[in-house]
Amino acid sequence: MTVSPHAKQETLIKVDNLQVSFRLDRDHVFDAVKGISFDIPANSTVALVGESGSGKTVSAMAIIGLLPKESSIVSRHSAIIYDQKNLLACDAALLREIRGKAISMIFQEPMSSLNPVICVGDQIAESLIVHLRLSRKQAWARARELLHEVGITEPERRIKSYPHELSGGQQQRVMIAMAIACEPKLLIADEPTTALDVTIQRQILDLIAKLQQRRRMSVLFITHDLDVVGEIADHVIVMREGEIKEAGSAESIFTSPQHAYTKALLACRPRVDSRPHRLAVIEDFANSESPAVLRSAPRRGANDGDPIILEAKGVSKDFMVRDGLFSRKPFRAVNDVSFRLPKGRTVGLVGESGSGKSTLGLTLMRLHAATAGEVWFDGKNLLALSGDEFQSYRRRIQIIFQNPYASLNPRFSVGNILIEPMQIHGIGANEEERTGLAVELMKKVGLPLASLRKYPHEFSGGQRQRIAIARCLTMKPDVLICDESVSALDVSIQAQVLNLLQDLQDEFGMSYLFISHDLAVVKYISDTILVMQNGEVVERAAADEIYHRPQHPYTKQLLAAAPAGWHSKTH
Repeated sequence: MTVSPHAKQETLIKVDNLQVSFRLDRDHVFDAVKGISFDIPANSTVALVGESGSGKTVSAMAIIGLLPKESSIVSRHSAIIYDQKNLLACDAALLREIRGKAISMIFQEPMSSLNPVICVGDQIAESLIVHLRLSRKQAWARARELLHEVGITEPERRIKSYPHELSGGQQQRVMIAMAIACEPKLLIADEPTTALDVTIQRQILDLIAKLQQRRRMSVLFITHDLDVVGEIADHVIVMREGEIKEAGSAESIFTSPQHAYTKALLACRPRVDSRPHRLAVIEDFANSESPAVLRSAPRRGANDGDPIILEAKGVSKDFMVRDGLFSRKPFRAVNDVSFRLPKGRTVGLVGESGSGKSTLGLTLMRLHAATAGEVWFDGKNLLALSGDEFQSYRRRIQIIFQNPYASLNPRFSVGNILIEPMQIHGIGANEEERTGLAVELMKKVGLPLASLRKYPHEFSGGQRQRIAIARCLTMKPDVLICDESVSALDVSIQAQVLNLLQDLQDEFGMSYLFISHDLAVVKYISDTILVMQNGEVVERAAADEIYHRPQHPYTKQLLAAAPAGWHSKTH
């Protein structure tokens, strides 16, 4: 399929009939990209949109020449033309010259891309020395200028820092400085803001937009977040299962999408300004352009008469941190937090990284020892119980962790991961019944039956998160703490999981503490919202109230930073 929605503009990169397959074993290959064609015009931003497995990152890796040679197969009929050269046919020396100098890339996870044992100054200077033949002194001087350009404060000091000494936003800025060091013609940004807080995300998006205009370079922006795309893109290409389903100007894609899949992606994402009865999923658009699920939902909120299932009173948590060479001092991560969680309701907890929201969730579960406070559940102060006494409450309060990589046993099959907690807590009369429950949970979280025989490493990050959610649901808990539990998911899978959580709440009266930095998701799922900053709750109100009439300056700052999509770009 050939896509050229911008024929009047000068073309910087032309992708022609790109076909990429991967060897699975000696006899089988997987077709990841199936003959796609598109242009990247000069001095513009093209967004490549799609879910995990759609082929967007593979396409970008092909452009920059980073596909694994031992397992990838690129069709000899494919071509990627830059400066009248086919990048797929270039020798290694020419490709190295182009990569980093003419075409560079920002990766999704900076800590996986930055060398942990080399200071950031040397990492930025390396490409300047290799491609521009600068001396080390000249390269370091230019590195300081680049750190200043990407908004790193105190560049003289930070240039000597190691990656682990920087925050996530600072690490991403260092990656951008490395990518723009040689003034490339094309910057490929692969999900550069997915893991960042909303305020840091806003800073990075604004930075990329300013750099694109100032340096007159093209940007290929890869993401699954259409709100972000609506703000930054000139042209949009929608991919699914290795094929281009729709392409055009950002205006045409957002105002009059033609393909059912594009319409579904736009509808799946929760919005800050409205709340549907249920979130749409991809299947809703297979045979219908206006699914019934899109009707408006009634206002959410807690009532004064709702029974309280869990109450936190004055919960605080200190950590000991290094203070000098030999001394340590306490750092208060959570300070005097109190809230009430009604039965069958959802309390949302929002704030940036370091605000204390995850620490609070872990403290409620006694995975951190509280410094002070009480947590009342079923007439008992959970923080005062002995280990044996608390054991009986573990089934009734469950947590879905943020990182599915660390929370699933790599030596257990998915079936064992789901069945083991049922065995421990006596759920199900026998193995057959437990297996049946596991099968049902797989269906609920959108994974095929064959998944039960597989191991965690055989799944994507989003699939692993769904397995982690299914494991918690085996207990049918009274209270479920969701710690960034949908942040790693594509928008359609995120919609499925949020709908699932809502169904379980309606069916079983489950109560949720929903922790997230995604303001639209928190508003959709929550009845009451607490805003945390520096370990303290700075504002609390009903979900609709806090979005329509925020009171605290920090809440207003968070809402102002949230991507608002195409609508914000046109106003």
